[in-house]
Amino acid sequence: MVQGNNQKNKIRKKGLVVSDRMDKTRVVLVDTLTRHPVYLKVIRKKRKFYAHDETNMSRSGDIVLIRQCRPLSKMKRWKVIEVVKKATVKDKGVPNGAVENNT
Repeated sequence: MVQGNNQKNKIRKKGLVVSDRMDKTRVVLVDTLTRHPVYLKVIRKKRKFYAHDETNMSRSGDIVLIRQCRPLSKMKRWKVIEVVKKATVKDKGVPNGAVENNT
């Protein structure tokens, strides 16, 4: 049995994490551009994949690389390999240190 060659044949996709509410599971949105067979117009197709994230390293808004794997649950067939780009965190506070008026 060849184990090293098996890793090369797995499908890889890059996408955006849209949900991190589940433990060790991420919902990744993958955009693909294809041409319509008749009209030749470029069409953007979006698809969501459930990916296993063992260490909970990715957060919502991150761009991640996922790889196809064996079925891990009813819907999970992908694993998060690496976080390509971290999401920028914005402060949810009041700008310029102003005091909110709760009247």
